[in-house]
Amino acid sequence: MSLTDAQIAQWREEGYCLVAEFWPAREVAGMRAELARLVRDGLLRNVATVGDGKTHSDEVQNLQICPIWPKSDFFRAMPFAPKVAETVRLLVGDPVLFHLDQIFLKPARLGSGTNWHQDNAYFKIDDPLGGTAMWTAIHDATVENGTMHIIPGSWREKYPHERDGHSDHHIRCWPDESRAVPAILPAGGVLLFAYGTAHCTRDNRSDGERAGCAHHFVNQAWNHQTPNAATDKYRPPLTGPHPSAGETEFGVKVAGTWEAQIDRVLAGG
Repeated sequence: MSLTDAQIAQWREEGYCLVAEFWPAREVAGMRAELARLVRDGLLRNVATVGDGKTHSDEVQNLQICPIWPKSDFFRAMPFAPKVAETVRLLVGDPVLFHLDQIFLKPARLGSGTNWHQDNAYFKIDDPLGGTAMWTAIHDATVENGTMHIIPGSWREKYPHERDGHSDHHIRCWPDESRAVPAILPAGGVLLFAYGTAHCTRDNRSDGERAGCAHHFVNQAWNHQTPNAATDKYRPPLTGPHPSAGETEFGVKVAGTWEAQIDRVLAGG
């Protein structure tokens, strides 16, 4: 799996690109099976609030788990799939570090979107192109079910952010929404967008649930600038002269286990 020259150019110019067929059906089936297990185990929580940032909503749900890797060996292995590092390094350069992972699940009819923000308002690196998210559509992502929306070229702008009253911990900004475009993707497709790119998701008003899994990656040169330096030990290098295979950070070798993890969850393990 590799990005085309056109996709790389679009990411560098507009701050995003789409890859419609990144994870094949078998891998998507594994994601759905493991997500169902996380839901059954009660590991996703509703972060949507009524507007005060404190009182959780009884009417809408924005279900999140962040980070995922302590709760799921399957999703921990996902960024170690070779095609992930091969893709991301073309955008942010070597050495690439795995930075963060999270899932948002928007239930049918009452799924609440995540308001506009730039990831770099959280991560605060000097180069807004020094990191990228890889957002995977676990279900078909459409306008009706509230897919990700992005603002092309917004990585060049630094929007003021404030506390989001409709979330128990998020911040948000108010960009010019007339410039926004939806990321319409089949299940297994990915949206790659730079840390400086403004993005949001919309409400899910369809009859089916919709989930997205976001993995974040940063060039090692910028890692020292990100907050929560105490968690740096959980940011394994995926490329460069000394990739760790996850063994240093997680205590077990993670690289090379992706196929086995798919087999395991599809077998009900």
